[in-house]
Amino acid sequence: MQVTWHLPNGETRIAAVKPGQNMMEAAVSQNIPRIIGECGGSLSCATCHVIVDPAWFAKTGGPGAFEDDMLDATEVDRQATSRLSCQIKFDAALDGIVLHVPT
Repeated sequence: MQVTWHLPNGETRIAAVKPGQNMMEAAVSQNIPRIIGECGGSLSCATCHVIVDPAWFAKTGGPGAFEDDMLDATEVDRQATSRLSCQIKFDAALDGIVLHVPT
């Protein structure tokens, strides 16, 4: 099972992800630039902002109320499919998900 990150410099990275792992943990373990996760996934820093590819957004579900508020505090302006990657738990339905790291 895998995830694809499209980086701001045009590079694409693909990595295996374990079920139950959140996308922030996966990104940090793969040294994905600009995904920091300062708070360790406790939804208090907004340093793991990603833009979910529109084809995958329905499968991730939208942000909850608190995540929605935190997305207003991201370094890069949020987009319609923005999520905090710490709030996206990987499972079989997300195998192949595509995430864009904002500039």
